[in-house]
Amino acid sequence: MADRRTIDTGTEDLLGYVEDRVAVLTMNRPSRRNALSNSMLRALEAALIELDVATDVGCLVLTGAENAFCAGGDVKAMNEANSGGGASGDGEGQRPSVDYAIKRQRLSQRATAGKLYSLSKPTIASLPGAAAGAGLSLALACDLRIASDTAILTTAFANVGFSGDYGGTYFMTKLIGAAKARELYLLSEKLDAFEAERIGLVNKVVPADALEKETHALAHRIAHGPSIAFAYMKENINRALEGGELGDCLDLEATHHVHTGFTADHRNAVKAFVEKRKPVFEGR
Repeated sequence: MADRRTIDTGTEDLLGYVEDRVAVLTMNRPSRRNALSNSMLRALEAALIELDVATDVGCLVLTGAENAFCAGGDVKAMNEANSGGGASGDGEGQRPSVDYAIKRQRLSQRATAGKLYSLSKPTIASLPGAAAGAGLSLALACDLRIASDTAILTTAFANVGFSGDYGGTYFMTKLIGAAKARELYLLSEKLDAFEAERIGLVNKVVPADALEKETHALAHRIAHGPSIAFAYMKENINRALEGGELGDCLDLEATHHVHTGFTADHRNAVKAFVEKRKPVFEGR
């Protein structure tokens, strides 16, 4: 059994550990279906910065406690704030000015959803249950999504008069196209896990009692793969998604491909292939 390193997030709203090159971050507010709080978001920002450069991490799993992934914004706290009992949707402090709220929201989105998207390590969202609103956005920011057969996905924003945040419109449009993204945002319909898989929002659906085991197996496989090549793969795909000109994308791909050809991982993997054995990657 590999040693487990606890990630000190500074809050019970986000739990984390690293074990056998897999980092697991768990959104932990089960009484509110793991709805976001300021402390959770700040902890997620810091954890992603740490894990991006951690040499003992090859893959990141983002999940939620108990039977939910993340319900998005805390609607109960929003109502309290609107009634004068809180501030910015989580009951922490006084309501900020519009300009301040916009600035903070922009920074938070870039440091969480944006960071998940650009992280040099592959990321997996493991959905034990509902992923709604900004919670769905965070899941879509990850590279892969594995869901319990009981999971429900919904944009939910229209139900509370919001337009959407944390990159959901960007990620969903890139994943399934504008027509379907418009439908899911405008109508806020709920998708079960199998329909989400059919349209491409989810990569894999597994029985609820097998989710943790299947997620670990997938994460372990990636975490012990060619980490340098994976980082370059992500950058190549992201450049293409962001509308990179074909010539620039080809040049970037060529540069990364040649770089990986000079790594010890590549040389060792080629030798292992010839010798008909499984390669061992060391990230160098």
